[in-house]
Amino acid sequence: MIILAATPIGNLGDASRRLVEALSEATIVAAEDTRTTQRLLAALGISNRPRLIALHDHNEKERAPELVELARDQDVLVLSDAGMPTVSDPGYGLVAAAADAGVLVTVIPGPSAVVTALAVSGLPTDRFTFEGFVARKPGERAAAFRALASEPRTMVFFEAPSRAAATLADMATAFGADRRAAVCRELTKLHEEVARGPLADLAGWAEAGVRGELVIVVEGAPARAVAFPDAVNQVLELVRGGTRLKDAAAEVSGLTGHSSRELYQAALSMRGERA
Repeated sequence: MIILAATPIGNLGDASRRLVEALSEATIVAAEDTRTTQRLLAALGISNRPRLIALHDHNEKERAPELVELARDQDVLVLSDAGMPTVSDPGYGLVAAAADAGVLVTVIPGPSAVVTALAVSGLPTDRFTFEGFVARKPGERAAAFRALASEPRTMVFFEAPSRAAATLADMATAFGADRRAAVCRELTKLHEEVARGPLADLAGWAEAGVRGELVIVVEGAPARAVAFPDAVNQVLELVRGGTRLKDAAAEVSGLTGHSSRELYQAALSMRGERA
Protein backbone atom coordinates (compact mmCIF):
# COMPACT_ATOMS: atom_id res chain seq x y z
CA MET A 1 0.00 0.00 0.00
CA ILE A 2 0.88 3.68 -0.11
CA ILE A 3 1.19 5.31 3.32
CA LEU A 4 0.93 9.10 3.59
CA ALA A 5 2.75 10.17 6.75
CA ALA A 6 2.60 13.57 8.42
CA THR A 7 5.93 14.89 9.72
CA PRO A 8 6.62 17.66 12.28
CA ILE A 9 6.13 21.23 11.04
CA GLY A 10 8.66 22.55 13.54
CA ASN A 11 8.86 20.79 16.88
CA LEU A 12 10.49 17.37 16.53
CA GLY A 13 8.56 16.20 19.58
CA ASP A 14 5.41 16.16 17.46
CA ALA A 15 6.62 13.08 15.58
CA SER A 16 4.08 10.39 16.42
CA ARG A 17 4.92 6.88 17.60
CA ARG A 18 3.38 5.54 14.42
CA LEU A 19 5.61 7.75 12.29
CA VAL A 20 8.74 6.58 14.13
CA GLU A 21 7.69 2.94 13.75
CA ALA A 22 6.92 3.41 10.05
CA LEU A 23 10.29 5.07 9.39
CA SER A 24 12.07 2.34 11.36
CA GLU A 25 10.48 -0.41 9.26
CA ALA A 26 10.20 1.25 5.84
CA THR A 27 11.99 -0.23 2.85
CA ILE A 28 10.89 2.46 0.38
CA VAL A 29 10.29 6.14 1.17
CA ALA A 30 9.07 8.63 -1.44
CA ALA A 31 10.22 12.01 -0.12
CA GLU A 32 9.76 15.59 -1.26
CA ASP A 33 13.43 16.18 -0.45
CA THR A 34 15.54 13.12 0.34
CA ARG A 35 18.06 15.23 2.26
CA THR A 36 15.33 16.49 4.58
CA THR A 37 14.23 12.89 5.19
CA GLN A 38 17.78 11.84 5.98
CA ARG A 39 18.02 14.63 8.54
CA LEU A 40 14.69 13.56 10.04
CA LEU A 41 15.89 9.97 10.38
CA ALA A 42 19.04 11.15 12.12
CA ALA A 43 17.19 13.53 14.42
CA LEU A 44 14.81 10.78 15.50
CA GLY A 45 17.69 8.37 16.11
CA ILE A 46 16.48 5.91 13.48
CA SER A 47 19.21 3.65 12.09
CA ASN A 48 17.07 2.19 9.30
CA ARG A 49 18.23 3.27 5.84
CA PRO A 50 15.34 2.74 3.41
CA ARG A 51 15.54 3.30 -0.33
CA LEU A 52 14.79 7.00 -0.85
CA ILE A 53 12.96 8.11 -4.00
CA ALA A 54 12.52 11.81 -4.74
CA LEU A 55 8.86 12.79 -5.25
CA HIS A 56 8.34 16.50 -5.83
CA ASP A 57 6.28 18.91 -7.91
CA HIS A 58 8.53 18.61 -10.93
CA ASN A 59 8.60 14.81 -11.25
CA GLU A 60 5.41 13.53 -9.60
CA LYS A 61 3.55 12.91 -12.86
CA GLU A 62 6.40 10.77 -14.23
CA ARG A 63 7.25 9.07 -10.93
CA ALA A 64 3.72 8.14 -9.82
CA PRO A 65 3.27 5.04 -12.06
CA GLU A 66 6.54 3.53 -10.79
CA LEU A 67 5.59 4.09 -7.16
CA VAL A 68 2.09 2.68 -7.69
CA GLU A 69 3.58 -0.51 -9.14
CA LEU A 70 6.02 -0.80 -6.24
CA ALA A 71 3.11 -0.39 -3.81
CA ARG A 72 1.36 -3.46 -5.26
CA ASP A 73 3.97 -5.68 -3.56
CA GLN A 74 5.31 -3.62 -0.66
CA ASP A 75 4.56 -0.55 1.40
CA VAL A 76 5.68 2.84 0.07
CA LEU A 77 5.93 5.54 2.74
CA VAL A 78 5.29 9.05 1.38
CA LEU A 79 6.67 12.15 3.15
CA SER A 80 6.67 15.87 2.46
CA ASP A 81 9.26 18.16 4.04
CA ALA A 82 6.82 19.12 6.81
CA GLY A 83 3.18 18.42 7.59
CA MET A 84 0.79 16.26 5.60
CA PRO A 85 1.64 15.14 2.05
CA THR A 86 -0.83 16.31 -0.64
CA VAL A 87 -1.78 19.50 1.29
CA SER A 88 0.04 22.12 -0.83
CA ASP A 89 2.77 19.49 -1.07
CA PRO A 90 3.48 16.59 -3.44
CA GLY A 91 1.32 13.47 -3.21
CA TYR A 92 -2.03 14.32 -4.77
CA GLY A 93 -1.05 12.97 -8.18
CA LEU A 94 0.31 9.78 -6.62
CA VAL A 95 -2.86 9.19 -4.60
CA ALA A 96 -5.03 9.78 -7.68
CA ALA A 97 -2.94 7.31 -9.69
CA ALA A 98 -3.12 4.74 -6.90
CA ALA A 99 -6.90 5.09 -6.64
CA ASP A 100 -7.24 4.59 -10.40
CA ALA A 101 -5.04 1.51 -10.23
CA GLY A 102 -6.88 0.00 -7.26
CA VAL A 103 -3.85 0.29 -4.94
CA LEU A 104 -4.65 0.86 -1.27
CA VAL A 105 -3.77 4.25 0.26
CA THR A 106 -3.75 4.94 4.00
CA VAL A 107 -2.60 7.73 6.32
CA ILE A 108 -0.50 8.24 9.41
CA PRO A 109 -2.09 11.51 10.60
CA GLY A 110 -0.20 14.20 12.42
CA PRO A 111 0.93 17.84 12.28
CA SER A 112 -0.65 20.24 9.81
CA ALA A 113 0.09 23.95 9.56
CA VAL A 114 -3.43 24.56 8.26
CA VAL A 115 -5.39 23.33 11.26
CA THR A 116 -2.72 24.48 13.73
CA ALA A 117 -2.97 28.07 12.49
CA LEU A 118 -6.75 27.90 12.39
CA ALA A 119 -6.87 26.67 15.98
CA VAL A 120 -4.74 29.51 17.38
CA SER A 121 -6.09 32.29 15.15
CA GLY A 122 -8.99 33.24 17.40
CA LEU A 123 -11.27 33.26 14.34
CA PRO A 124 -14.32 31.04 13.68
CA THR A 125 -13.35 27.41 13.09
CA ASP A 126 -16.74 25.83 12.39
CA ARG A 127 -16.39 26.38 8.63
CA PHE A 128 -13.17 27.21 6.78
CA THR A 129 -11.53 27.03 3.37
CA PHE A 130 -7.86 26.38 2.64
CA GLU A 131 -6.61 28.49 -0.28
CA GLY A 132 -3.01 27.26 -0.35
CA PHE A 133 -0.12 29.45 -1.44
CA VAL A 134 -0.95 33.01 -2.45
CA ALA A 135 -0.22 33.93 -6.09
CA ARG A 136 3.18 35.61 -6.51
CA LYS A 137 2.25 38.11 -9.23
CA PRO A 138 0.46 41.20 -7.83
CA GLY A 139 -2.26 41.21 -10.49
CA GLU A 140 -3.09 37.53 -10.03
CA ARG A 141 -3.01 37.93 -6.26
CA ALA A 142 -5.41 40.90 -6.29
CA ALA A 143 -7.78 39.09 -8.67
CA ALA A 144 -7.82 36.00 -6.46
CA PHE A 145 -8.65 38.07 -3.39
CA ARG A 146 -11.44 39.92 -5.22
CA ALA A 147 -12.97 36.56 -6.10
CA LEU A 148 -12.90 35.61 -2.40
CA ALA A 149 -14.27 38.91 -1.10
CA SER A 150 -17.71 37.43 -0.38
CA GLU A 151 -16.45 34.06 0.96
CA PRO A 152 -18.29 33.58 4.29
CA ARG A 153 -15.96 30.92 5.68
CA THR A 154 -12.69 31.58 7.50
CA MET A 155 -9.86 31.47 4.94
CA VAL A 156 -6.38 29.99 5.43
CA PHE A 157 -3.43 30.94 3.19
CA PHE A 158 0.26 30.08 2.96
CA GLU A 159 2.65 32.94 2.15
CA ALA A 160 6.37 33.67 1.99
CA PRO A 161 7.68 36.19 4.55
CA SER A 162 9.16 38.42 1.82
CA ARG A 163 5.67 39.04 0.39
CA ALA A 164 3.74 39.24 3.66
CA ALA A 165 3.33 43.03 3.75
CA ALA A 166 2.19 43.28 0.12
CA THR A 167 -0.21 40.37 0.52
CA LEU A 168 -1.77 41.76 3.69
CA ALA A 169 -2.18 45.15 2.01
CA ASP A 170 -3.90 43.52 -0.96
CA MET A 171 -6.13 41.58 1.44
CA ALA A 172 -7.08 44.81 3.20
CA THR A 173 -8.05 46.32 -0.15
CA ALA A 174 -10.11 43.32 -1.27
CA PHE A 175 -11.63 42.20 2.02
CA GLY A 176 -11.80 45.50 3.89
CA ALA A 177 -9.31 47.23 6.16
CA ASP A 178 -11.24 46.18 9.29
CA ARG A 179 -11.57 42.47 8.41
CA ARG A 180 -10.05 40.44 11.25
CA ALA A 181 -7.05 38.22 10.55
CA ALA A 182 -4.14 36.42 12.17
CA VAL A 183 -0.59 35.97 10.92
CA CYS A 184 0.87 32.78 12.39
CA ARG A 185 4.65 32.63 12.26
CA GLU A 186 7.05 29.75 12.99
CA LEU A 187 4.30 27.50 14.35
CA THR A 188 5.46 24.98 17.01
CA LYS A 189 9.01 26.39 16.82
CA LEU A 190 11.00 28.30 19.44
CA HIS A 191 10.03 31.73 18.09
CA GLU A 192 6.37 30.99 17.41
CA GLU A 193 4.28 34.15 17.14
CA VAL A 194 0.64 34.91 16.33
CA ALA A 195 -0.19 38.50 15.38
CA ARG A 196 -3.94 39.24 15.42
CA GLY A 197 -5.87 42.31 14.34
CA PRO A 198 -7.54 44.12 11.43
CA LEU A 199 -5.90 43.51 8.05
CA ALA A 200 -4.81 47.13 7.69
CA ASP A 201 -3.01 47.01 11.05
CA LEU A 202 -1.34 43.71 10.20
CA ALA A 203 -0.17 45.11 6.85
CA GLY A 204 1.51 47.96 8.72
CA TRP A 205 3.01 45.55 11.23
CA ALA A 206 4.49 43.42 8.43
CA GLU A 207 6.19 46.39 6.74
CA ALA A 208 8.98 46.21 9.32
CA GLY A 209 9.82 42.74 8.00
CA VAL A 210 8.60 39.25 8.86
CA ARG A 211 10.71 36.12 9.17
CA GLY A 212 9.95 32.42 9.15
CA GLU A 213 7.22 30.19 7.78
CA LEU A 214 3.85 31.99 7.62
CA VAL A 215 0.19 31.03 7.65
CA ILE A 216 -2.38 33.81 7.26
CA VAL A 217 -5.91 33.24 8.57
CA VAL A 218 -8.64 35.69 7.52
CA GLU A 219 -12.17 36.07 8.85
CA GLY A 220 -14.95 35.27 6.39
CA ALA A 221 -17.19 37.95 4.90
CA PRO A 222 -20.08 39.10 7.11
CA ALA A 223 -23.61 38.38 6.00
CA ARG A 224 -25.19 41.30 4.17
CA ALA A 225 -28.88 42.16 4.44
CA VAL A 226 -29.22 43.12 0.77
CA ALA A 227 -31.81 41.35 -1.36
CA PHE A 228 -30.54 39.81 -4.58
CA PRO A 229 -32.62 42.03 -6.91
CA ASP A 230 -31.32 45.11 -5.13
CA ALA A 231 -27.76 43.81 -5.52
CA VAL A 232 -28.33 43.31 -9.26
CA ASN A 233 -29.54 46.91 -9.50
CA GLN A 234 -26.35 48.02 -7.77
CA VAL A 235 -24.34 46.18 -10.41
CA LEU A 236 -26.29 47.86 -13.22
CA GLU A 237 -25.83 51.26 -11.58
CA LEU A 238 -22.07 50.77 -11.53
CA VAL A 239 -22.13 49.68 -15.18
CA ARG A 240 -24.05 52.82 -16.12
CA GLY A 241 -21.33 54.77 -14.41
CA GLY A 242 -18.67 53.21 -16.64
CA THR A 243 -17.56 50.15 -14.65
CA ARG A 244 -17.10 46.91 -16.59
CA LEU A 245 -19.86 44.40 -15.86
CA LYS A 246 -17.45 41.76 -14.56
CA ASP A 247 -15.75 44.23 -12.22
CA ALA A 248 -19.11 45.63 -11.07
CA ALA A 249 -20.38 42.15 -10.22
CA ALA A 250 -17.21 41.40 -8.25
CA GLU A 251 -17.45 44.69 -6.33
CA VAL A 252 -21.11 44.23 -5.39
CA SER A 253 -20.43 40.60 -4.50
CA GLY A 254 -17.86 41.75 -1.97
CA LEU A 255 -20.30 44.24 -0.47
CA THR A 256 -23.39 42.05 -0.35
CA GLY A 257 -22.18 38.46 -0.07
CA HIS A 258 -24.08 37.39 -3.19
CA SER A 259 -22.30 35.25 -5.78
CA SER A 260 -20.33 37.30 -8.29
CA ARG A 261 -21.22 34.86 -11.07
CA GLU A 262 -24.95 34.96 -10.28
CA LEU A 263 -24.91 38.76 -10.14
CA TYR A 264 -23.08 38.88 -13.47
CA GLN A 265 -25.55 36.55 -15.18
CA ALA A 266 -28.60 38.32 -13.75
CA ALA A 267 -27.31 41.77 -14.75
CA LEU A 268 -26.38 40.51 -18.21
CA SER A 269 -29.88 39.11 -18.65
CA MET A 270 -31.51 42.36 -17.51
CA ARG A 271 -29.35 44.40 -19.86
CA GLY A 272 -30.42 42.15 -22.72
CA GLU A 273 -34.10 42.56 -21.84
CA ARG A 274 -33.74 46.37 -21.77
CA ALA A 275 -31.78 46.52 -25.03
